[in-house]
Amino acid sequence: MTCAPLEPEWIAAGRTALLIIDMQVDFAAPEGVIGCMGVDLSSVVSALAAAERLAKAARAAAVPVIFVGLFTSPDTDSSMWRERMARRGGDPDVESDLCRAGQAGSDFYGPKPALGELVVEKTRYSAFVGTGLGETLRGRGIDTLVLCGLTTECCVDCTARDAFHQDFHVFVPADACAAYETEVHEAALKAMGLNFAILIDAEAVIASWTARP
Repeated sequence: MTCAPLEPEWIAAGRTALLIIDMQVDFAAPEGVIGCMGVDLSSVVSALAAAERLAKAARAAAVPVIFVGLFTSPDTDSSMWRERMARRGGDPDVESDLCRAGQAGSDFYGPKPALGELVVEKTRYSAFVGTGLGETLRGRGIDTLVLCGLTTECCVDCTARDAFHQDFHVFVPADACAAYETEVHEAALKAMGLNFAILIDAEAVIASWTARP
């Protein structure tokens, strides 16, 4: 994967927000739903650490940090989603337990919101579906997003696509995202880089924010 050179004005404070997507217990912690299913979480560790560094640099540079999380309940479960899972041979009752609102599995894991930072609660893959996020960002004068989180091919990808379709500039630090399989991660990055995002690495973003005038 080749990351693009980064011009500092592209992600300057005043126009940019950092979105940290679905870094939650059920997706990233050994005791979460995915971990308890026996999924290898080793690829997640470095992405969590990179996201932590991005959040620290963003705060120091006065770039808003926005946390996006999946928060579900029986009322938000989609019958279509459950049926699709069953048709694929999965267990909808187990996978519907992901990130139940008010339970430990929905807690943020790794980077966590600081006091006053916006938390966007979603019930679908994209942070833009049913949340009013686009309007919130535009109301703050933001036209550029740096996206990181879990998983690369699912909620990061879906959020990046919708952000691009709503005319936001989209940057994805590849090393601050993760999928549970390396080839899935790489394929998702390739698709994003070809179509609707600029791929960068976390240290380039941090260096740009650190070196601001």
